[in-house]
Amino acid sequence: MTLRLYAERKALPLDQVTVRLSQAKIHAADCADCETKDGMIDRIERVIILRGNLDEEQRRRLLEIADKCPVHRTLTSEVDIRTVERRDE
Repeated sequence: MTLRLYAERKALPLDQVTVRLSQAKIHAADCADCETKDGMIDRIERVIILRGNLDEEQRRRLLEIADKCPVHRTLTSEVDIRTVERRDE
């Protein structure tokens, strides 16, 4: 959705975007870029297919924008989840 909105605003010839995700658990020690070095971590691989008459600079910029979407930023930031019970009153 973020890529589509950006492309529309910039009048880029983006016809279709397909995003495919896969998730796996890997050993943290196998991740050179990760702070955590013990135990297992989640690895998400994202494949983005851009269809349209886009030049290389437009494709590069769209991939940059993909890293700025709210979902990507949430998944790559520190997350604090708190669970509370709410009873029906």
